[in-house]
Amino acid sequence: MKRLIIFLLTVFLFLTPVFAENIDVLPTMQSKSAVQDRVWVGTFQIVWNDFMDKIAFTQIKFPAGTPVIVNELNKQTFTAADLHEKCYYRYVGKIKKNTKKVISKAIKRKFGEKSDLLDSLDLTPAKNRFIVYAMLKKDFQFIHPFDKLGKSAFRDTEAEFFGINGESDKILDSGVRVLFYNNPSDFAVVLDTSGEDEVYLYKTANTKAFTNLYSDMFKKRDAYEGETEFQDADELKVPNLKFFEEKSFDEVCGKRIKGSNLVIEQAMETISFNMDNKGVQLKSEAAITAMTTSLLPEVEPRYFYFDDTFVVFIKEKNKNKPYFALRVYDISKFQGE
Repeated sequence: MKRLIIFLLTVFLFLTPVFAENIDVLPTMQSKSAVQDRVWVGTFQIVWNDFMDKIAFTQIKFPAGTPVIVNELNKQTFTAADLHEKCYYRYVGKIKKNTKKVISKAIKRKFGEKSDLLDSLDLTPAKNRFIVYAMLKKDFQFIHPFDKLGKSAFRDTEAEFFGINGESDKILDSGVRVLFYNNPSDFAVVLDTSGEDEVYLYKTANTKAFTNLYSDMFKKRDAYEGETEFQDADELKVPNLKFFEEKSFDEVCGKRIKGSNLVIEQAMETISFNMDNKGVQLKSEAAITAMTTSLLPEVEPRYFYFDDTFVVFIKEKNKNKPYFALRVYDISKFQGE
């Protein structure tokens, strides 16, 4: 019997076997993006949580207005408790002469890794400067290595694929679980690993935020009444994924935190990801550097400059309606002689 070809598309990553460009690194799973290729990992959220809890001791707000991304991060919807302790390293403290050395030695000892991020940070020591740092490291194998399927088309790009076809050993079928298969453009599977991790792949063209896509995937699984075992007639085809991204979250930097004299100087994250027929390698780092400054007034200056289009209303006191209204656009008409 000709096997049914299942072609997997994840909306989470740019699917080519080479280092990809223009992948939007998101701070939270709730974050929205106009970019099709986007990625989230929990490392920056872990750092943000530690910054809130151990440095600022409060939710982060800015006197002149708080960006959406900050409100999302403040919810702490992902924490270190969502990971095994062996998979991450965290550091919180004042920036000293040996801070870089201490962190470098620790991640070398725990993960055998070097940092991709520390050289991008200003680690000039000072009594009023702080750093919050984390590394998340995952390296796991699929329960059975999938077959290399060679090159074929992904949209308009040629890519390397792995998976299961008509020539594959039947033992590989046991490494795939079907969540649902509604049609060739709407399905999801799970790839089992030899450890504690599971890889979910969800083919969809929907551009919702990750948190909504994740929820939708399980809703569809719960509603599905079809076969959930990977059948002899089924085929699996997944592109190799490999990329490195570095992101600076500039929108949270350079502003005083409300109710304190803390200013975030740098907020950065790196992600290195590789998935092939054997398994997954993920390394992500994140850091926030901050400093204390002379305490500024709680209310920052506001500039009520009517130097662009504005409206004037005049009414009597104790009356509800104005008796005069004026809209000013071309000021030359209102300056008189």
